[in-house]
Amino acid sequence: MTSQPNSSDKKLFWACFIALVATSFVFGLRANIIGDWQADFGLSEADKGKILGVGLWPFAISIIIFSLIIDTIGYKTTAYIAMACHIASLLLTLTAKTPEGLYWSVFLIAIANGMVEGFINPVIATAFKKEKAKWLNILHAGWPAGLGLGALTAILLGDANWHLKYGMCFIPVIIYAVLIIPCKFPVNERVAAKVPYREMLAQVGALGSFIITWLLVLGVSQIVTSLNPEVIIPGWTALVLAGFGAVVAGLYTRSFGHWMFILILVTMSPLATTELGTDSWMPDLLGADFTPAQAGWIFIYVSTIMTILRFYAGPLVHKFSPIGLLVISAMISIAGLLFLSQAAAMMILVAATVYAIGKTFLWSTTLGLVSEQFPKGGALTLNGVSAVGALGMGILGSPIMGGLQDVGIARDLKEKHPAIYEKAARQPRNVVFLGKVNSLDEDEVKALSDAEQKTVKEIKYPHKKAAFHQVAALPGFMLICYLVIFFYFRSRGGYKPVHLGEGNE
Repeated sequence: MTSQPNSSDKKLFWACFIALVATSFVFGLRANIIGDWQADFGLSEADKGKILGVGLWPFAISIIIFSLIIDTIGYKTTAYIAMACHIASLLLTLTAKTPEGLYWSVFLIAIANGMVEGFINPVIATAFKKEKAKWLNILHAGWPAGLGLGALTAILLGDANWHLKYGMCFIPVIIYAVLIIPCKFPVNERVAAKVPYREMLAQVGALGSFIITWLLVLGVSQIVTSLNPEVIIPGWTALVLAGFGAVVAGLYTRSFGHWMFILILVTMSPLATTELGTDSWMPDLLGADFTPAQAGWIFIYVSTIMTILRFYAGPLVHKFSPIGLLVISAMISIAGLLFLSQAAAMMILVAATVYAIGKTFLWSTTLGLVSEQFPKGGALTLNGVSAVGALGMGILGSPIMGGLQDVGIARDLKEKHPAIYEKAARQPRNVVFLGKVNSLDEDEVKALSDAEQKTVKEIKYPHKKAAFHQVAALPGFMLICYLVIFFYFRSRGGYKPVHLGEGNE
């Protein structure tokens, strides 16, 4: 069924769209100035991964909290709080003097981004409830659009100080604030259908609560360690607390959670690392073959492809169904990442095109699938998958990507050029799941002779390329999960959305 949106729905859609553009504008610009931050603040590759990660995973804290209370405090109130946090975080970043200050300012903007995601997804799913997958795909065209605009801004400002570049983030924030203020927001579909709060929580259930709580505790552990590197919270602590949370949720909801929703949750960390984690690293990784400006243009090219394709997702969703489109996208993503790990020179442009096509529909179509299959879950299920994706990528994906690079670079430099390694090595640092990781001190690297710096760059090159190959395993895992869901629907006569009030279970 198709329907034409009315004028108020269109205005609301574009307000939400620009709000999403504002969040990813910061993300895209940050990915292109991370090298400047590394130089100014003396960051290692793992440090960069940690800061890029904290730009995402705290988003999950706010999206979970606000998903639980958003129907009480209202969508517009949430939008206002997001605006205030965006402005405060931008000011803190521009005035940061230490890596810790930078870390916390990036943390705050991730909180603001989570609030934005927390209200735009359920609002659009409710306003366009007969075509959720289509309109959520179109809404999330705002993400690559913002990424591309942020990267373009960084490139056009050239050698300008990063403070000037980052200050441009105020522009989309102000625009979305102006558009949001006059909008009227609908009552959530779940609330309008009088689905009880307990029934909403039951969609997530004990297992879903375990996954979310485990990742949240890991996130809090990272905060504690960033405040005091000597304080390391044991990994079993997260498991114990997550187990306790699962028991409480299970007793209250009398549900383990819907199996399909749990399976989707399991795919979200790999999905987020495949898309967002690689987005974070792409300008830096492509720097092995291109100048920073050229790498930035490839990043913009990829983002443009994604923006255009998401705007025209409707016919693809209709032809293949959301789960069919996810199966196809995972297969293309695997091919694209493997191609990127091997491609050189201009062939990287071809590989980047394949990768862009593959990852385009993963996140947005997953939201469409969840909104169509679990409307009783309201904002919680819809935003819960985004939260788990951000948590998994930020706590695990991005830092591990950086840590693996650090390990390989330090090992090879120590084996092949021990004298240079002794000059440039820094004290080992803890990286989640990797333990103590050796890395290079960028300040010491800059103090090396030109010949020695060239040697370090040559050592780094294969490890930056290998990152794409490592990430390709993630969409491989996702593909297996998607095929399980695909064949489940096929066994039941094909994919069918669930509509509240129409007798669906």
